[in-house]
Amino acid sequence: MSAAEIMDIITITGDIGSGKSVVGRALSTRLGFDFFSTGFMQRTIAERRGMSTLQLNAHSEGDPGVDHEIDHYSVELGRTQDRFVLDSRLAWHFIPHSFKVYLAVDSLVAAERIFADKGRRGESYATVAQAHQAIVDRRKSELSRFESLYHLDCGDLGHFDLVINTANLTPEAVADQIAGAFEQWKTRAAQG
Repeated sequence: MSAAEIMDIITITGDIGSGKSVVGRALSTRLGFDFFSTGFMQRTIAERRGMSTLQLNAHSEGDPGVDHEIDHYSVELGRTQDRFVLDSRLAWHFIPHSFKVYLAVDSLVAAERIFADKGRRGESYATVAQAHQAIVDRRKSELSRFESLYHLDCGDLGHFDLVINTANLTPEAVADQIAGAFEQWKTRAAQG
């Protein structure tokens, strides 16, 4: 990638409940970039259809239109804009010239985070165990769907420029790590 081709685009994906949206917002504020989230878009589509996100995922297994709508959004952002952070399951694939970040977290930690997040749209659970089962089911659905639709192994961490386990880190600490690694990545890319 030449210096002229280096764009200020960071795509963040990762485990459900790893803090992608919170970290993405913190990072975009720190860098002065716009922030976009396909998770927000997915929750909006689910609400519009009167479904939970897990129900929408199950529906999407037989109707790829939802995934195509979300993926088209990512492609268009990568083609028409610069200086943004995108929280998205597949943007790393659809915007290959981005700095690709994967946030990892144990599913039990994620379940506790999601259960405690009462502001999370379209997702509320009676117990942490219920939240955990929903996470496991949703992840299984997504991995299977993306393998079927795009022949992608989304569990292969080799696709990413940076992998961070967020279990014991604040969103600000994760954003700091990403910002530092992003600057190093841009420097290396500019040098050849």
